[in-house]
Amino acid sequence: MRSDPHLPAPTKYPLNRPVFFAPLAVLLAAVVLSLWQGAAVVAAETAINDWILRHFSPLFAWAGIGFLTLLLLAALSPLGGRIIGGAKAEPILTRWRWFAVTLCTTIATGILFWGAAEPLFHLNDPPAMLGLEPGSDAAATFAMSTMFLHWTLTPYAIYTVAGLAFALVYYDRREPFSLSSLFVPLIGQRAHGAAGTAIDIVCLFALVAGMAASLGAGVLALAGGIEGLWSFAGGAPLRWGIAAAIVATFVVSAALGLQRGIARLSLLNIWLFLAVLLFVVVAGPAARLPGLGVSGAADYAATFLPRSLGIDVDRDWHQQWTIFNWANWFAWAPVTALFLGRLAVGYSVRAFILVNLLLPALFGAAWMIVIAGTTITLDQQSGGSLYAILTSAGPDPLLYRLFSELGGGLPVLVLLIGAIFISYVTAADSNVSAMSALSTHGISPESPEAPLAVKLAWGITVGLVATILVAAAGIDGIRMMSVLGGFPALFIIIGAAVSLGVMAMGTRRTAART
Repeated sequence: MRSDPHLPAPTKYPLNRPVFFAPLAVLLAAVVLSLWQGAAVVAAETAINDWILRHFSPLFAWAGIGFLTLLLLAALSPLGGRIIGGAKAEPILTRWRWFAVTLCTTIATGILFWGAAEPLFHLNDPPAMLGLEPGSDAAATFAMSTMFLHWTLTPYAIYTVAGLAFALVYYDRREPFSLSSLFVPLIGQRAHGAAGTAIDIVCLFALVAGMAASLGAGVLALAGGIEGLWSFAGGAPLRWGIAAAIVATFVVSAALGLQRGIARLSLLNIWLFLAVLLFVVVAGPAARLPGLGVSGAADYAATFLPRSLGIDVDRDWHQQWTIFNWANWFAWAPVTALFLGRLAVGYSVRAFILVNLLLPALFGAAWMIVIAGTTITLDQQSGGSLYAILTSAGPDPLLYRLFSELGGGLPVLVLLIGAIFISYVTAADSNVSAMSALSTHGISPESPEAPLAVKLAWGITVGLVATILVAAAGIDGIRMMSVLGGFPALFIIIGAAVSLGVMAMGTRRTAART
């Protein structure tokens, strides 16, 4: 057994058995429990979730604000100029490819569905404490402001803090590809022990559960779109076929590696996103969008601090929307941050903050101005017809209905279905790559890819769990489990933030001496 984590593994790529098998065992038990006692599982998880939101909402809120402050200070400090991996390190991706992979890893399909669905809730059911008339222009401004809050700076700060801290310890300190490495600046090599293994297991389970739930929802959405487009009932065979196609695509992409698979699919995804935006701008109520965007941005800036803390809105609304969103982002952040940190070699800390925080936040703001703004406007003009579809049938048919109302014929709906498909694949292949590396010994900057067999195992596991749950309508239980993973992840990312602060202060002291 090795005592020094920097020494090479005795054999090439030995499986990290606890980190690989423990999440699989827990996931299997969770699936069986969800299928056997689905309602009871969801009820228990909801009760736990409500307890977490009641008691830890301030910590979630202050953490987001603290991360943004820390990243600003890091960018302005001597640490901001440090090249990750050393002055002679060579980037593995061009800036454009780096941004494409980063963006597509972090937004997945959520921005497609919730970019249209979420603003309708805020437009038609704003917090009572604000005294806004549902469906009014003031409620529209609030809805747009809330979309900026939930989809721009704060959530990306969660990823950026964790990803930057990992990049520095992985490349500059040559620590192992493990979440425990985030704590080495705080407690030294003691981080690589039983507690570090437990952290890897918990975060890996949360991500796998989240991916399975997301894939299950994506399969249902794609099946509904295909059946509606060609007017037939595909049933279970269609859903199995869609799940198999998605899993096969993201496993092949992950197996091809970063340059040949993940980066190319991410570039395709970016162009599909831009095509969707262009269509909505051309076909939608474009004249209203700039004014709505400006008023929403002004309200976002003016209310950022009180609304982040839930001071000027109802407590229940703040917990069930803002804090619930943060918990979801936190659940995915630890393992995703390992992949994001891996991409950063050869670039400065400031460039990392630009590509992982500022540019994705700007893209998110542009997406919300176009997609959320169009949805808000059409709903106001139709007397709430889109909101009626949302409350009766959910977000999936709403997205197709929105594009149909904009005059989207067969080519546009095929484009939308393709965007949904590729959006999930590009996020999944990045996460499968990180999950596989996390459950394998011997991963290093020189040998960053896990064995194909491990990637196949995780990809197939996610696909099978998702499809079984779709068939049994048990997605809610697994989805809630993934969100509950945001609670331990909160403390992990706070630890990463403290580590980043320690490294920044160390760089400042070194700069002062020289």
